[in-house]
Amino acid sequence: MNNLYNGIKERLFYTLGKRPDKASLHDFYMALSYAVRDQMMTYWLDMPRHPKKDVAYLSAEFLIGPQLNNNLISLGIRDEAKEALAEYDRALEDILDVAEEPGLGNGGLGRLAACYMESLATLKVPATGYGIRYKYGIFKQLIKDNQQVEITDNWLHGEWPWELCQPDESVFVGFGGRVENYVSDRGNYRVRWVPDEQVVAVPYDVLQLGYRVNSCNRLRLWRADATETFDFYAFNIGDYLASVEHSVAY
Repeated sequence: MNNLYNGIKERLFYTLGKRPDKASLHDFYMALSYAVRDQMMTYWLDMPRHPKKDVAYLSAEFLIGPQLNNNLISLGIRDEAKEALAEYDRALEDILDVAEEPGLGNGGLGRLAACYMESLATLKVPATGYGIRYKYGIFKQLIKDNQQVEITDNWLHGEWPWELCQPDESVFVGFGGRVENYVSDRGNYRVRWVPDEQVVAVPYDVLQLGYRVNSCNRLRLWRADATETFDFYAFNIGDYLASVEHSVAY
């Protein structure tokens, strides 16, 4: 049996809690994705973490597309994946149809940013792409009665296997507010910014492989959380909407 076969089996059993004979197409997609990500981690963790130069690519969008097929091709293990899935009487094409389209971009800007990240990894240039982890993307389009109908693109309705949450690296981000003047303990004139509101920015890393090279970069995408997700005082006095106002806002 090849490595991917064993990886799929382990992920089905230990991560998803499913036996192969009871697993759905989506379960096999998740298990294969985790098994592929395990192989990608070797490239990421073996790279030097403090290069002399590191490119920082900032973009509001990264239209990276479904990741499973891209990563299989970059690792050169697409045929191995086919063989592994055949042992479970599953076809790779059926699994790829289940892959989520991450709602991280909308058009040319996002696709250009994704292409730059792929090229940098292939050229072995250390780089990090910084962006936003959009929860709902833009929208999905349906055609009903010859009319366009927009529906919510809830692409993060479940766990996305290609991201690594890094909650220990969360930071506070301030918005609005005012500037105050004060005198320090040593009698020096100082200025400080007092934000009107703050959110907790939680980072997620999405590995970006180079094509057929032992090189791997990352996207660092940020999620915004409220500093206080639940107001017990508002809840206790019966103002249930106000008790979750902050968490809904972000």
